[in-house]
Amino acid sequence: MHMGTLVFLTAVAPEEKVAHAAVQAGFSEIHRLEEILSTWIPESELSQVNASAGRSAVAVSPETIEILSKSLEMDRLTDGGFNIAIGPAVEAWNVSREGRIPSQEELEALRPLMNLKNLQIDRESGNVFLRVAGMRVDIGGIGKGYAADLAARVMKQSGATAGVVAISGDIKTFGRMPDGERFVFGIQHPRQEGKLLGQLELEDEAVSTAGDYQRYFMKDGIRYHHILDPNTLQPARLSQSVTVVAKEGVLADGLDTGIFVMGPDKGLALIESLNGVEGIIVGIDGNVLISSGLKGRLRSINSKP
Repeated sequence: MHMGTLVFLTAVAPEEKVAHAAVQAGFSEIHRLEEILSTWIPESELSQVNASAGRSAVAVSPETIEILSKSLEMDRLTDGGFNIAIGPAVEAWNVSREGRIPSQEELEALRPLMNLKNLQIDRESGNVFLRVAGMRVDIGGIGKGYAADLAARVMKQSGATAGVVAISGDIKTFGRMPDGERFVFGIQHPRQEGKLLGQLELEDEAVSTAGDYQRYFMKDGIRYHHILDPNTLQPARLSQSVTVVAKEGVLADGLDTGIFVMGPDKGLALIESLNGVEGIIVGIDGNVLISSGLKGRLRSINSKP
């Protein structure tokens, strides 16, 4: 258990002891990053940044600077669809517990806390400052992909020739299996449990999926899920799921949420505009859009696992 979820590491190496060492190095790296970045740990750097909002800047590590900078880049790429300051609105909906429907007035009162222009990053001094009291950032929508990238890096440094880092639905691969085959992963169908949209072979790539089918509650026949549109502060209504394939886990992880908010048309246009990024978008109507670079790679549509 790391980062609030189960983590699975797989390592391929010439010797078993090297593979074990690589796995342990990967787990240690994920634990190190969790201590720095988790907002569930009061002593973490991000918790200190949040606690000091509106009062003072906080000195942080290069990793915190990097993940916050990547988050701002995701916000820019997705036209505000990805926002690491949206936590207060997510809490108002309480989706992860029993769920409630807050009034629009309640949500609008929280909106000033979500303006990312008030996140100040000073690379030279290594300081981060949230200008508005009560504002807080949470990198849960991008941090697992980032951690998977860094874990894969230390595993390679430890002698692994190939491997997989799987932090919940965020997966990073490097190299190939001992028989020379690529790693194969299934993509969950967002409305049919136990069925797959298809299977993908990955090599030196990451994959991440955002969907409305894991954390949600139903009321009067309407699905209320945890992925909010930062513009409306309501659950995003244009997609059922988004899967992104990229060279970096941090990119796949940040993009899937932002594209989920953007919707199929704008989301696919963004994917096609980015080098080395591919994706599968299931619209709210169930229509499946596949980026040009995946059409020859995705197989077994609607097959059983």
